[in-house]
Amino acid sequence: MLITKLSRWCALTAISVSLMACQSTSEPVPTQSVNHMPLTVERIYKDDEFSSQWLGQIRWLADGSGYTTIEKSEKTKNNKTDKNSNNDAKKAESIGKDIVFYDPNTLARQVLISADQLIPAGKDQALSIDNYLWSDDRSQLLIYTNSKKVWRSNSRGDYWILNLKTNQLNQLGGKDVKDSSLMFAKFSPDGNKVAYVTDNNIYVETLANHHIKQLTSDAGNGIINGLFDWVYEEEFSIRDGFRWSPNGKSIAYWQLDTRGSKDFTMINNTDELYPTLTTFPYPKVGEENALAKIGIVNVSNAKTTWAKLPNNSREMYVPRMNWSGNSEQVLIQHVNRKQDTNKLYLTEIKNGDVELILTEQEENFLDFYDDAKWLESGTDFIWKSERSGWRHIYKISRDGSNIVNLTNGAFDITDVQAIDEKNGWIYFIASPDNVAQRYLYRSKLDGTLSNQRITPNEYAGSNRYQMSPNGQWAIHSFSSFAQPTQKQLIKVAGHQVKHQLMTNEKLNKQLAALAKPEHEFFQVTAQDGVVLDGYIMRPANFDASKKYPIIFYVYGEPAGQTAQDKWRGNAYLWDQMLTEQGFIVASIDNRGTPAPKGRAWRKSIYGAVGILSSRDQADALKAMTERWSYIDSDRVGIWGHSGGGSMTLNMLFRYPELYKVGISLAPVADQRLYDSIYQERYSGLLSDYAEGYEQGSPITHAKNLQGKLLLIHGTGDDNVHYQGTERLINELIKHNRQFDFMSYPNRSHGIREGEGTTLHLKTMMTNYFNEHLK
Repeated sequence: MLITKLSRWCALTAISVSLMACQSTSEPVPTQSVNHMPLTVERIYKDDEFSSQWLGQIRWLADGSGYTTIEKSEKTKNNKTDKNSNNDAKKAESIGKDIVFYDPNTLARQVLISADQLIPAGKDQALSIDNYLWSDDRSQLLIYTNSKKVWRSNSRGDYWILNLKTNQLNQLGGKDVKDSSLMFAKFSPDGNKVAYVTDNNIYVETLANHHIKQLTSDAGNGIINGLFDWVYEEEFSIRDGFRWSPNGKSIAYWQLDTRGSKDFTMINNTDELYPTLTTFPYPKVGEENALAKIGIVNVSNAKTTWAKLPNNSREMYVPRMNWSGNSEQVLIQHVNRKQDTNKLYLTEIKNGDVELILTEQEENFLDFYDDAKWLESGTDFIWKSERSGWRHIYKISRDGSNIVNLTNGAFDITDVQAIDEKNGWIYFIASPDNVAQRYLYRSKLDGTLSNQRITPNEYAGSNRYQMSPNGQWAIHSFSSFAQPTQKQLIKVAGHQVKHQLMTNEKLNKQLAALAKPEHEFFQVTAQDGVVLDGYIMRPANFDASKKYPIIFYVYGEPAGQTAQDKWRGNAYLWDQMLTEQGFIVASIDNRGTPAPKGRAWRKSIYGAVGILSSRDQADALKAMTERWSYIDSDRVGIWGHSGGGSMTLNMLFRYPELYKVGISLAPVADQRLYDSIYQERYSGLLSDYAEGYEQGSPITHAKNLQGKLLLIHGTGDDNVHYQGTERLINELIKHNRQFDFMSYPNRSHGIREGEGTTLHLKTMMTNYFNEHLK
């Protein structure tokens, strides 16, 4: 049932909470007599004792003939000049990276690009490789190096071209190019040119003579071309803002006019003698957004034709755009500010005229945006939609008149993996019977066969696949809750294991030497009958006759699911350490989280984020303490980060009789302070849901704090601003509510930067629970 108004939450009749049938994923572990060396924060986060294997950056070649990866080279050697020179001696000692090709049939290894080839003239060191791209004919290689962080990713750097026919290495951007100033460089389809963004304008460089042409010239004063503002990048997950046409004659690009968005300013007090400021456009809830437009620029004459999107304004978004299987039309997705309607327009590049071919509309909100994947003929495209009540894959004709559900059933698909047009298959990830797990399936593109499972039953847990473009090969990654990731190279047909690539044997041996906790996945029902999923971890020497304090890890927002049967690395080990110290650890996914449980599950929180979800968390706790007498209901702790930090505050403030200790990291204390795209998507427009914003925000209920609260925030958080925590502090002071507080200077949202930060943070959290919950 979809409920959209706050008053309807309050009118729900309370129903007794019951525990559903539980299915254990591990046999009970008897009390252990062996002395195991205990886990410590230092072992996990300082000594990096339990690090996983890493395969490196694997990339399938476009024809599926094999994959490439970056590997440490032997000492680089330079045979072009006098070996007796001091300069050459240094070159011979330098260490670089090779790009290596692997044949999937035999794992035969071949160095395609040696570190020697990546030493610029007059330099001693080979270029570091942050990323690389092949031209379509693989005669040229684009190297991305010297990258710098722009908000959450390293998206600005230097680009070099290696011509494999001549072995010439040249930097792009011209002789006066500034260090780390180019963004999103990529080859034209014919490999003769490279386009990139610098200083918020788009340029194209001809590789034969390195002539540079400026394609846009109106950047400045809030206008940006070919890239995005902060909020588009964060909430629509797009960074690269331009696309070559298939024939290489045009480039379609986004232009954002950010002048309407108010600036947010962050202060850095520590890096310079005087404070420095960082200012950037950041539209908060109800504030003015950037104006997004789509232009198609002719590469030969640098003339832009603008798409004539109907009623385009700052109250509309353009979250996706791509070429429509030809070089004459661009498919543009146009979304209203409420984000309940997405209109797909085919746009003529010659005059900007548009034709509406498809409308996606929801009662509440659309919560994902994907590019249409055009089939080679250009007559159809692949599309994800929740129009049936479940997230499915559709094949849609070019004019939108014919729509075929390729994955029909009462379950959600989570991701499209590959399209094998030659053999008529589409591959996708789903888990119809267990929302905590993930498996590979396939369906016929003509709709004659649906939902054929590929992953064998022996891989019970979470499975990921990095598939070759033709769908014939894949790097298969498998893990489960207490089992680290293993990787193998498979032939997709029959899921034939050809080569073991990563077993994590060392890590598995290390884990075997620890006192392994029990874990169990379980379900409870909320007071209105909705089933909630969770997991619980108990100490290795667990005694059901004793009482244990319990610590909940929570997220609870639409951006993350916590109850998953997959390896979590150091997060799992920290939880295991807590069980060694006498705690039970658990996590619950309230409704609204992105579990593959259907549209109604995800959309039910609309207009009241934080209200129903916190009630679900409280209902789950009550059900668990009724079922398991060993949970000490007087010693309940909870912690979370970001949305989980907000949920932690809501649990302490809204249910102070249930939760005694909470640690809240980087929370959204007041939803009205967060960005427009995310918060309005789930909470509704402020003008329509002002009561939901107020009641769902933890700051409204801060006066109810009774337990112990540790509040943590980085002052350099560009995502969830430190501003909100300062406002919450004022509210707690106003009501004389005592609490503990830690600020991390200039740390961003992840609170990771700076020497010793993670160790310090995790030590503080561990000590806090031990001091106040035991």
